[in-house]
Order: sequence, then C-alpha cells, then structure tokens
Amino acid sequence: MPSSSSSSHSSSNSASSGAPASGLSASGAPRPGGVYPLAGRTVSRVGYGAMQLERLRGDRGAALALLRRAVELGVDHIDTAQFYGDGFVNGLIREAIRPEDGVQVVSKVGAAPDPGGRVPLRLAQRPEELRASVEANLTGLGLDRIPLVNLRRTDTGPGLRAEGDQVVDPDDQLAVLTALRDEGKIGAIGLSSVSLDVLRRALPAGIACVQNAYSLVARDDEDLLDLCRAEGIAWVPYFPLGGAFPGLPKVTDEPAVLAAAGFLGRTPAQIGLAWLLHHAPNTLLIPGTADAGHLEANIATGAIVLDAATLAALDAVPTREVNLSLG
Repeated sequence: MPSSSSSSHSSSNSASSGAPASGLSASGAPRPGGVYPLAGRTVSRVGYGAMQLERLRGDRGAALALLRRAVELGVDHIDTAQFYGDGFVNGLIREAIRPEDGVQVVSKVGAAPDPGGRVPLRLAQRPEELRASVEANLTGLGLDRIPLVNLRRTDTGPGLRAEGDQVVDPDDQLAVLTALRDEGKIGAIGLSSVSLDVLRRALPAGIACVQNAYSLVARDDEDLLDLCRAEGIAWVPYFPLGGAFPGLPKVTDEPAVLAAAGFLGRTPAQIGLAWLLHHAPNTLLIPGTADAGHLEANIATGAIVLDAATLAALDAVPTREVNLSLG
C-alpha cells in the first residue's frame, strides 16, 4: 500500500530544512528532473498523474504493471483521487504501491463521480462533502493518513463551475481540511483551480502545493506561479500540454515547439514538458498516460536540457486565455 509517512502542516518551504535528499529514489533509480519538497518529503520533479489508468479498466494487470514501472523509473509522487474511475484508480494504487517504494501519494477532494450525468463528475464542495471524500480516499487507498490532499475549487481554468449550494467560501473549506489535518487524517493541504486572491487568503492555513491548468500556451497564472515560488509552494500544472478540451490550444502544434523537437531529436510533447521544468524550479510534473511507452517518454523529459536560444524561442510563444466552463 502507499506510504503514509509524516508530512508538514505548512507549505513545502518547511520541507527544505530536512536532511539532504538522495539523488536516487527508493527504487534506486535516478530521480527524473531532480527534486523539490512536497508536503514534508522530497520528491522527483517528474511524477505520475493516475487519472488515465481508468482507461485500463479491462486490463488490471497492465494498469498495475504501469504503476510498478513508474516506480522503477524513479517516480515517487503519484497524483490520484477517489473520483477517478469511482474508486478504481485508488484501488490500483493500493494494490501496486508498497510502503518501501517511498511514494508520496497525493489525492484531491471537491468533486464526486456522477456516472449518469452529462459530465461523469459533479462538484462536492460543501465542508461535509469534503470530509466524506477524505474518508472515501482513506478507505480506497488503504491508508490511515493521506500525505497531501488538494482542494479542487472552481475559481479558474477549464471545467465545472460552482452553482447554488456548491458555491462555498474557501475559509469554510479550509476550516474542515485544517480540522482533518489536526485529526491526523491528512498530512498537508493543497489547492487546485484557484485564483491568486484565494491562494493569498489561504496562505495562513499552510499550503503545500497548487494545481492549476498551465502550459506553454496558457500562462495566465504567472503571478500565481511567482507567489508559489516565493513561498516555497510546489507548482503542479495540469493540462501541461493544453488541448484537453476542444478549443484549447495545443502546445504540440506550436512552430517553436516543433522546431525544438526536431533540433533536439525529441517529441513535441517532451519539449512542452521540459519547458515547464526549466521555467520554474518549484514545478512538479504529473503527466498521465495509460501507455508504457508514453510513460517512459514523459519521465525522460527530466533529462532534457534546453539551451538559452531554445528557451528564448519557447518563451516567446504567445499565451492564450483559458476560461472554458463545463457547467
């Protein structure tokens, strides 16, 4: 089962005061992309987002093998949620990941499965729903404490928008998450899909990471990233290559990205991910895939070096506003 070792109650900044981290993961593999503190632990900068494992529902053995391969390649940060596959993905992690793997498992709350809905997900933002979701994650992962739980809000980025009783003040949400942390059920608190104002309001609660939609072609959150960097908060971008919804620009379509890929002998996706690692030292990647070859390619981005001229060309790619709603 996943590790549930001690985590900091404050931002990732506090983790940097611990013992120096080895350049190797618990599996003995080099840590892809180097390391950065996350909720009291030092993790590889290239991790794994588990959402796409649901695509392997018909081949559980392949899904488990993919998780084991990620660990073998140095991944020690896995991002999940109980609402991924209505518990299916958490069950895979519970089965595949062992305490000796030293994996920092991160989950999230704020949504719940809705298999019959137009979108197979509904918001679950109320404090009692957040508590219930933490309990469901604990059960699904087989843990007595989740090292880090992200609160998935709807302040920014593409996706669902809160309406009616799902419009909840962040202070009320942070109060229940802080209580759960004090009870020892979670180790640290993160935020997802949040605005700069909400992050500023939340800082006194101790924030370990921020997950927002962000990529080379969608950089509206640069001020928020700057604040995270200054506060020692891990920045964990989702949709790191854009294009997740119709109408979103794709990093892999950009001429500068294609040129860099050709010059370096890499794929456009690898260039897009490598740019994120180069852009900010507090960036942790969690690219997801259900394919072993793509997994290896994603992890290999940690070794890509972008020279000054290539970085300048990529930095000059224009950003586009991202504000798509699904509800």
